[in-house]
Order: sequence, then structure tokens, then C-alpha cells
Amino acid sequence: MSKQKAFIPVAGIREVVDPGSMLVEVDDRLIVLIHAAGHWYALDDVCTHDGGPLSDGPVDSADKTIACPRHGAKFDLATGAAVTMPATKPTVAHEVKIEGDQVLVRLHDHA
Repeated sequence: MSKQKAFIPVAGIREVVDPGSMLVEVDDRLIVLIHAAGHWYALDDVCTHDGGPLSDGPVDSADKTIACPRHGAKFDLATGAAVTMPATKPTVAHEVKIEGDQVLVRLHDHA
């Protein structure tokens, strides 16, 4: 049984506008931290279609997705699920919590 990872502070709550995103590094992994419609999300910063950086793509608060800037594949902010082509595989979603004015992320190993 694997040991559960700890929550790691990655940003201040005022550092990411709503809607908006920021690229952070957690344990040598690039994570896109997303603030949308008052909620916080964290996904691996990689489009599963061609490896594009999701952190460069637009966040849509209404449908709770982030789009890859290369080919427009959209991913669900909460689950990492691929919701539009050309991506068919999910990216990894991570847990986020707020403590005071800090945003913390706990990594998950896979989708």
C-alpha cells in the first residue's frame, strides 16, 4: 500500500485571478493550478494528445474546462477527463485545498 503524499503549498490565493491559471512545480512535476468560478483545481500540465502545455491554454469557467492551445482539446478541471477531441485520454487531476491565504496541492500518481 502506497503512502499518501502530503499537501504542498504552491501559491498564494491572490496570485491567480478567477478565471485564470498558473504553472507551478511540485516534486519535479509541472502542474497547472487553476482558479475558476471560485474553485481551485490542479492538473498535470500536459495535453494527452500531443504533450502541449495546458497552462498556456484558456480556462472556461462556464463549462469548467481548460483547452490545449495547440489543437483545442479540452479537459475537465475537476477530473482531468478529456472532453473534446483530439485528446482521448485523461490528464492527471490532483487535490487542492486552501489554508489561510495559501493554495496547497497533493499529487496523485495517475488519472
